[in-house]
Amino acid sequence: MRITSSSYYNNIYGENNKINNQLFDVNKQISSGLKIQYAHEDPGIFIDTLRLDDEITTLTQVKSSAQSAYKLSTQTDTSMGEIVKTIESMKVKLINAANGIHSDTSMQAIAKELRGLQNHLMTLANSSINGQYLFSGTATSVKPIAADGSYQGNDNDLEAFLGSGIKQKYNVSGTQLFLGDESTTNRTISSNVSHMSLTDLYPDIMQDTTLPRSTAQQTYISGSSTLRDLMGDTDVDPASAYAPHFYIQGTKNDGSTFKQHIDTLTMGDTVDDLLNTIKNAYGTDQVDVTINSNGQIEITDKIAGSSKLDFHMVGAVDFDDLNAGDAADISDAALYAATLGEIDNLQAGSTNFASAALTTPGLFIKEFTKSGLTTPTGTPNTIEGINYDRTNFTKDGAKLLSNVAQILKSDNSTATAATKLIDVTGNSTLVGTTLNLQGTNIYGFDYDIQINLAAASSVSGTVNGLPITPFNIYNADATRTVAGADEMTYQQLLDVVNMTMSGSLPTANTAIQYDAATTAANTLSSTKLNYAGEMVFEDKINPVTTASISLYDSTSLDYSLTTGAALTFNANSALTIRDPKTDFFSQIEEMIQSVEQSKTRADGSDPSDPRNIGIQNAIKMMDDMSDHVSRLQTEAGSYSQVLQASADRTSLLIVSTKTLQSEVIDTDIAESQLKLQQLTLNYQAMLSTISKVSQLSLVNYL
Repeated sequence: MRITSSSYYNNIYGENNKINNQLFDVNKQISSGLKIQYAHEDPGIFIDTLRLDDEITTLTQVKSSAQSAYKLSTQTDTSMGEIVKTIESMKVKLINAANGIHSDTSMQAIAKELRGLQNHLMTLANSSINGQYLFSGTATSVKPIAADGSYQGNDNDLEAFLGSGIKQKYNVSGTQLFLGDESTTNRTISSNVSHMSLTDLYPDIMQDTTLPRSTAQQTYISGSSTLRDLMGDTDVDPASAYAPHFYIQGTKNDGSTFKQHIDTLTMGDTVDDLLNTIKNAYGTDQVDVTINSNGQIEITDKIAGSSKLDFHMVGAVDFDDLNAGDAADISDAALYAATLGEIDNLQAGSTNFASAALTTPGLFIKEFTKSGLTTPTGTPNTIEGINYDRTNFTKDGAKLLSNVAQILKSDNSTATAATKLIDVTGNSTLVGTTLNLQGTNIYGFDYDIQINLAAASSVSGTVNGLPITPFNIYNADATRTVAGADEMTYQQLLDVVNMTMSGSLPTANTAIQYDAATTAANTLSSTKLNYAGEMVFEDKINPVTTASISLYDSTSLDYSLTTGAALTFNANSALTIRDPKTDFFSQIEEMIQSVEQSKTRADGSDPSDPRNIGIQNAIKMMDDMSDHVSRLQTEAGSYSQVLQASADRTSLLIVSTKTLQSEVIDTDIAESQLKLQQLTLNYQAMLSTISKVSQLSLVNYL
């Protein structure tokens, strides 16, 4: 083959450029420390590098998120630990206050110490870090606890980003901590009137007429006491034929209600027999019913996590041997033909045993719960303990407050304005239910309103003695249909109450007039459900309202029925001693007030605060509160551990990924230096060869 000069020089030029490019690439790798500078140099390396860069960025974000969340979580854990310590300090002081040796001065000193601890708890509850409040949920800029102890944050969770699709909660919201539920807690309620043996209190009447009253002894009723000891007698003969009657009503743990007239027991039966009868009224093995050391009935729900249990009872016995029938029996047709089965038939009785048994023999009434609640104008309210839910809301300045929380039967959560009434009641339907709304509006006019829950719910009644224009309750849908009983919400009920209280009722039965009345009412007053599910009315005109509200089921007074009130809003019911729901600062306030009032136990006869639970019950409540906060502290600690582990694991992953990235993109300097030397030698050899070949001529072969 003939090699021309052109081929020779093209070959030399090509080899020279090839080695020069290789030398340039190696020098560039050594100087930059990278295998490539641009994607076209090696697409495989470029793609791997981008992927690893993205992983490092993600891991760095995860680490930053975990570390930031860890700081707040650990501070939350620390603050909750301080709350637990403060609660334990308060418990010690409550135990000290309950020992019965303190004077009023020393009790007030203990109360002041408790007030100081209460303020410390509020400070801890409002803890913040870097301007973020720990217990406000996601509303971290909002101070969680107001001066009145109410919660102002939300119940949302703060979540840290820990990877693709992975989030970790790291806060404990104030809703959990201060208003949370404990599903393992069994609700316990108690009557608040203490009962002593009338046999021992009135020995001259029931033991021996020759005994002076001064020999009386104060002996609390126990389970082994007889109903004669509880209800009394007119003479020393234990075989007296007087029949005791008891009227009970309440709510079971499933939200269903009941009423029962207990008339099968005799004076010779024991209090334990009465307690068993009450227990059976709640259903088979649903509750435990006992009597405490103060002669008060306590009922404990056997099903944990329910806040619905309720109880009310009144006893009666007729000591009049001369009347035609038994006045203690509200179903006695001879006496009560016109009002058969109505609990108001007992209003003519007396709560004074000596008077009813001896001075003027007649109807004796035994009260078991007292609340200091008043009743609507015109109610025969001679005996407080007879009334259950026909009671006026408590007045607090411009506000009227109910005392029964609206609790959903499905999950024990608190009702809101959007909740349907049927979701709270234990009834299968509300069709046919009538709610009586009675009282005085903000202008001082008496009203008597009936809220008729039906397929087409309506409102009727009188204001200032004059009939109102009856109107339907409308839905907010486009066609403005009339609300059915089982679809009606609390907001619709609240609107009716607010219109009534403000005196702004519809002037015609149309949706337009209904809306106009609602709007007008909202400028004068407001009616809402608070955080605890209790109804609250506020007068926007008068700083101290003259208005009053009583809202109750029209059938709650009728004991010819076996079902109780479909809905209860304000009641002279049993006190709550333990409950799955926590109302942190409200409960603490009640505990401190029991010390300030030197009230060792619940005492319904104390007119200053008949529903206060007393120091003894406050100690039990404090135990539950401590357990609740401790459990949540453990939960907060677990968040911190997860976040710390995530941050540590992410740091290792970042190092590992960067190492892998280095292997993919970084130059091996030693290898590159060796390659550079090899290429340099090759280049020099090529140049030497070219030089020698270039010097060849035919003269060398002559």
